Amino acid sequence: MEHHHNHEHHHHHHVEGKNLLFSIVLNIVITVAQVIGGILSGSLALLSDALHNFSDVLSLVFSFIAHKLSRKKASNDQTFGYKRAELIAAFVNAMTLIIVAIFLVYEAIERFFNPQPIKFGLVIWMSILGIAMNGLSVLLLKNDADKNLNMKSAYLHLFSDMLASVAVLIGGFLMKYFQWFWIDSVLTLVIAIYLIIVGIDLLKESTQMLMLFTPSHLDIDEIISEVHKIPGADKLHHIHLWYLNEEELHLEAHLDCSEDIKMSEFNVLLGKVEKVLFEKFHINHINIQPEYKKEEDSKDFIVQD
Repeated sequence: MEHHHNHEHHHHHHVEGKNLLFSIVLNIVITVAQVIGGILSGSLALLSDALHNFSDVLSLVFSFIAHKLSRKKASNDQTFGYKRAELIAAFVNAMTLIIVAIFLVYEAIERFFNPQPIKFGLVIWMSILGIAMNGLSVLLLKNDADKNLNMKSAYLHLFSDMLASVAVLIGGFLMKYFQWFWIDSVLTLVIAIYLIIVGIDLLKESTQMLMLFTPSHLDIDEIISEVHKIPGADKLHHIHLWYLNEEELHLEAHLDCSEDIKMSEFNVLLGKVEKVLFEKFHINHINIQPEYKKEEDSKDFIVQD
C-alpha cells in the first residue's frame, strides 16, 4: 500500500499559545471582579456574565493544554501524536457554551418574574472592565481563530463574553435612567440565546471532524471523476475521506490499474493522482492500495470495512 504526504504543500499555521495564556489571566481577573460586583449589586446579568467568564477560564485552560498536546511528536504508542486533542477541546468548549446558556435561560426566567432592585453603578463599572479585558483577549486571538478550530472555540467564548459585557453595560444605563430593572433578565436571556446559537454551530463542526465524516465542502463523486480521468487509473473504490485535524486532510482508497504495471510505474501513476487530489481538492495525505483484476465481493466506491 502506497502512502504519500504532500509535505511541500502543507500549510502549517503557527498558533500563538502565549496569547491564549494571557487571555486566561485576564479572564481570571474579570471573573473575580464580576462575582464580587454581582453579589454587591444584586445583578443577575453581572453574575451570569461572571459564570460565563468562569466557564471560559476552564475552557481556555483546556484549549491551552490541548494546544500544547497537539504539538507533541508521534511515537510508537501514539502514531498520530495528539493531533486530535484540539478537536476534542473544541467539542468540549462547544458543550460548555450550550450548558451555561441553558442555565442562564432558567435563571433569567426565574428573575423575570421576581425582579429585584440592582445597584446599577457597580454594574456599569464592572461591565466596562469586562469589555476592556475581553476586548483585548479577542484582539489577541482573532488571527489564530481564523486558522484553528480550537482557537476559534476559545475566541468565541471570549467574543461572546465581550458582547455580554456590552449588553450588561446597556442594561446598567437603562436601569439608571429609566429604572427598568427587568431589563437585567431580558439581556441575560439574549446572551443565552446567542451562546446556544454559536455553541451549536461549533459543536456541529467539531463533531463532524471527530466522527471522521466526509468534509461537507468536498464531493466524493467529483473526486472519483477527476481520478478516473488519469491514464492508467481504472477504478477508485473503498474510499475514506476525513480530517485528522484542521491541517491534515486524508484520503485512503483502493485503485484498480488498467494494466498490470510494475511498482515503479505505479509510483508515477500515484504521483499524478496525488497532484490532482491536492491541487483540486487540497487533500494532502493520500494512502492508495494498488490492484489489478483483484477479485473482491465489492468494488463500490464506499464500502463498510
